[in-house]
Amino acid sequence: MIDVAGYLRRLRLRAPGPPSVAGLFALQRAHVERVPYGNLEIWLGRPTGLDPAESVARIVGGRGGYCFHLNGALWALLSALGYQVTRHYGSVQGSTEGQAGAIGNHLVLTVSGLPTPDNPGGGWLVDAGLGDAIHDPIPLIEGSYHQGPFVYGLRPSTVEPGGWRFDHDPRGSFAGMDLRPGAVGMDVFADMHVHLTASPDSSFVRTFVVQRRDAGGVDLLTGLALRRMGATTTSTVLDREQDYFAAMADLFGLTLTPDERALLWPRLCQAHEQWLAAKTP
Repeated sequence: MIDVAGYLRRLRLRAPGPPSVAGLFALQRAHVERVPYGNLEIWLGRPTGLDPAESVARIVGGRGGYCFHLNGALWALLSALGYQVTRHYGSVQGSTEGQAGAIGNHLVLTVSGLPTPDNPGGGWLVDAGLGDAIHDPIPLIEGSYHQGPFVYGLRPSTVEPGGWRFDHDPRGSFAGMDLRPGAVGMDVFADMHVHLTASPDSSFVRTFVVQRRDAGGVDLLTGLALRRMGATTTSTVLDREQDYFAAMADLFGLTLTPDERALLWPRLCQAHEQWLAAKTP
């Protein structure tokens, strides 16, 4: 059982009717626009679990998370609303030189049973946990898909037989993602979740990040650096505490308590100084 009404209020959506393509698009768009992707809880030292109901409660309470939380919660919401939704073992490839497939560092969703004239098979890639990637669901048909200023590709996976390969826009934060066919439970991600949240080798442990997608582009907060990536890209360093947390609230909908700010800000500044020192010859 989840708080469906509270979840929909968080997404600023009215109670939808029966499952539909229009409803699915509205849910995907609202999720990526209003629930930020990021690792705030890790940097606040708060362990999180994989239970979708826990993730839903955190989202209803005004926070976000990363793929296991966001897509886990969205799976629960879509299921409660009557959609035919499946959880898949996914693997994000950070760069073209990195390993593709068989990593299990991503939970991805597909929805079936919603055919359209352009997608008679009725299958859709749905993902609220890719950060700076998709804004709309993508039909499970090989091709190129334009969404705002970005172009994505979908094709059969060469490393996950029977699965799909999502190719990110060249400006994106990762190269692509491979989706393994077949349904999985949340338990298959348990070991990777521990690694991502606790290992010193995890990028989530090393670097603070918050991302939010909208129709025109994406806002990205990496450490103290804020970027807006759309038709053009702008970047600035928010090295004043007041400006930083104002941006978190205004752009990402994350309002922190005084205690949370007092804990997070020194860590961010220390990480920024270390980053600057590493850049200095």
